[in-house]
Amino acid sequence: MAKEMYIEKSISIDKSRKEVFEYIKYTKHQDQFSVWNMTDPNKTATYIGMDGTIGFIYHWDSKNKNVGAGSQEIINIIDDEQILYEVRFERPMKNIAQSQFILKEISSDKTELTWTFRGPTKFPMSLLKSLFQKMLEKDISKSLENLKIILEK
Repeated sequence: MAKEMYIEKSISIDKSRKEVFEYIKYTKHQDQFSVWNMTDPNKTATYIGMDGTIGFIYHWDSKNKNVGAGSQEIINIIDDEQILYEVRFERPMKNIAQSQFILKEISSDKTELTWTFRGPTKFPMSLLKSLFQKMLEKDISKSLENLKIILEK
């Protein structure tokens, strides 16, 4: 049984790599495109540090069982190239994962944005890994589509 899940989804955005990076480096912008952030508009969100910099922490808490509680911390940034997060889930199940945005210049006004998610699959979730992975892939793809619409306006 696989002990780790890895998801990678990409989208092409008709904006320069710098423009895409300048938007996605701010974690608070995820409220505008991430289906996970938009699932419960009544969740409690708290922020620690300066958004867009290493060490910034976004913490969420929701009564909605599909949202739960946890935090996301920026742990590394390479300007115009990538942002790495550690995601710590508290509820409904404790787990730690890594998520990353990787930007690749296709041309001066076109960027390929890849969103990765890597995390351990612990029992009993390991039994449902295939189903859970398909759900996450769908959510990441939809979130990337939302982001593309926002950035290409």
